[in-house]
Amino acid sequence: MTTRRPRTAASDTADPPAADGGASTINDIARLAGVSKKTVSRVINRSPLVRPDTREKVEALMEKVGYVPDPMARGLAFRKSFLIGMVSDNPNAQYIVNMQNGALDGLRGSGYELVVHPCDSKSADYIAGVRRFVLQHRLAGVFLVPRVSEDEALVDMLREIGCRYARIAAVSLDEPWRMITTNDRDGAVEVAKYLDSLGHRNIGLITGPTRYLSARERGGGFLEALRARGVELGADHVVEGGYTFESGVACAERLLALTPRPTAIFALNDEMAAGVCKAAFRLGLRIPEDLSVVGFDDSPLASRLWPSLTTVRLPIREMGMLAAQLLQREENRKQTPPLVTPHLVIRESCQPPVAERR
Repeated sequence: MTTRRPRTAASDTADPPAADGGASTINDIARLAGVSKKTVSRVINRSPLVRPDTREKVEALMEKVGYVPDPMARGLAFRKSFLIGMVSDNPNAQYIVNMQNGALDGLRGSGYELVVHPCDSKSADYIAGVRRFVLQHRLAGVFLVPRVSEDEALVDMLREIGCRYARIAAVSLDEPWRMITTNDRDGAVEVAKYLDSLGHRNIGLITGPTRYLSARERGGGFLEALRARGVELGADHVVEGGYTFESGVACAERLLALTPRPTAIFALNDEMAAGVCKAAFRLGLRIPEDLSVVGFDDSPLASRLWPSLTTVRLPIREMGMLAAQLLQREENRKQTPPLVTPHLVIRESCQPPVAERR
């Protein structure tokens, strides 16, 4: 006959589990704190029904043992998802990183987690892929980054399956409570006014892909503002890039081969503007003495270049934060939509053309 040793109190007074990224459970926290599992759950969900001293004790224990609530498990327990999705198709890696960091800022302390789904909107089945992503993760909501934010077929699919969504776009495309509108055209108009004020008339423009609304808004606003000032760009002075560094180099080489050579180039994002700088240096041109360069976005790259880049600041990280916060609210047709205002940041990459300086 086998004799079992009686359970001792040691198991209840042992040191907390090590913080190993998930070894601890909600039951561990309840046992160590001397409270019920329901009380720990209330602390996690910021219920006002928990006494301050109990809340402080439970939160200190969770931090000590490295306990992080599993959003999927919480979703099952509360019949509610705690996952927010970000869907993007953008060739600019820095843009996506900034947007993602902003979303994390917006979710911090909320109990929600971020799940990212990069996709190729040129693929025939990309909408089906987004649908699978949303349903498999049982998302509480999803925010759409340009260019996918501009796709009405994708939005129709999200409505069909009942998924909450927010859209980030250059102009308003939806109900106000679903939109983060970036007003890209206003920033491009500022660039036109600035280059005109410096005396530039022979200007090159590197657009983004025409399927991007941002490219059409930025480029259209720039050209219209120049035209209103009596400056008309020829067709050979406008070239389409891909929002990538490599496309900026290639497009700049085409523009700088023109005779006479442009005295200024406006690239519709900072990656392409950096490509312009590389192409200019290859040709032995000095910036800004021989060529003025302007970008768009004010990414970290802009201030790291030498000379530092004059660019339009679009608060990308803030946009991601606003989108994440928007999805945490209940729909409210009366709420004021978040306001995003681009503005020109003047640095060292521009000055009047040679003729104007004489």
